[in-house]
Amino acid sequence: MQLLDGKALSAKVEKEIADEVKILKADTGLVPGLAVILVGQDPASAAYVRMKKKACDRVGFYSVTHEMPDDISQDAIEKTITMMNDNPNIDGILIQLPLPPQIDTTKILELVDPSKDVDGFHPYNVGRLTTGLDGFVPCTPLGVMNLLHEYNIDVKGKNCVVVGASNIVGKPMASLLLNANATVEICHIFTDDLKTHTLRADILFVGVGVIDLIKEDMVKDDVIVIDIGINRANDGTLVGDVDFDRVSKKCSYITPVPGGVGPMTIAMLLSNTLKATKAHADERE
Repeated sequence: MQLLDGKALSAKVEKEIADEVKILKADTGLVPGLAVILVGQDPASAAYVRMKKKACDRVGFYSVTHEMPDDISQDAIEKTITMMNDNPNIDGILIQLPLPPQIDTTKILELVDPSKDVDGFHPYNVGRLTTGLDGFVPCTPLGVMNLLHEYNIDVKGKNCVVVGASNIVGKPMASLLLNANATVEICHIFTDDLKTHTLRADILFVGVGVIDLIKEDMVKDDVIVIDIGINRANDGTLVGDVDFDRVSKKCSYITPVPGGVGPMTIAMLLSNTLKATKAHADERE
């Protein structure tokens, strides 16, 4: 069994991005800019935003966080997004989800300029991903694909089972795998007898937020397991959706939690923001 080390790869990606930023700044004077909207006081969201800010600082990005109260109005958020859409110093806009119930999340995501949609949630970018065209891909599944590539794991022709069908992880993960010529099966909360599906997987991707959902009897020998879930156990430790101690004994490769997919999500956010900056630079020429 070999661990897929997302922490090490994310550090490598950050180093490459930092080097590119120095060259970009020297050649054009441009500095990639990322703006984040954070609504409310959710501890997990706030911690994640702080991690993004620190990552931006490490690679030399300009970043700003718009912190808003829980009772913020739809109109106030929309005005802030419009302002960021029009700001030439902002290349990427990120809406930290979830938003409070009084906010129409779909409308907010659709308002973001697709050329600044570094989270890949705008329908324009979703459509481009689905049809195999270049665009912005959601950071977590993009990070997974980069992690597989780093370890020379080719998904072509493999039976890939994705457990979880969210717009943020499951669906884009399946699209990326299809685009890479994998055979893809998607399971979700209404799937009957999950075990019959997971046992067929050459590569199993799990991202639903349920501790120990995947047990050792649900995977075949030498399976590759990508645990995208992150949960806080009763003792305060961070764990995934897979019973790591037992399942890992049957795996050829597996991601740890923490230290697997999580660091790659932030690395891909940085990568997408740099990509947006380069595109905006080309448009200005």
